[in-house]
Amino acid sequence: MEDFSVNEVLLRGRVSGVPQEKELPSGDHVVEFRIVIPRRTRDGVDTLDIAAWTAKTRRTGLSLKTEEWVEISGAIRRRFWQAPSGLASRWQVEASAISRI
Repeated sequence: MEDFSVNEVLLRGRVSGVPQEKELPSGDHVVEFRIVIPRRTRDGVDTLDIAAWTAKTRRTGLSLKTEEWVEISGAIRRRFWQAPSGLASRWQVEASAISRI
């Protein structure tokens, strides 16, 4: 059976807040921020969480300013972690490239 799977996204939107760097219990570092994308076909916006894991995307992510327009390419990922109340998860876009537009 052939596999036609693809997990690639290209997003353009505005940064909605100050990017934050986190150190995880594993010692890994990630920069997280959100972008807001206005909907074209109906009222409203979509707010998406972005995670930057590589040194280059973390550097770029930390330099972003609120309301700045960016283009993100990457893939959708679901992260899991142990929270005090049990297993928790959330969806994010894992950025492979971040650029200002």
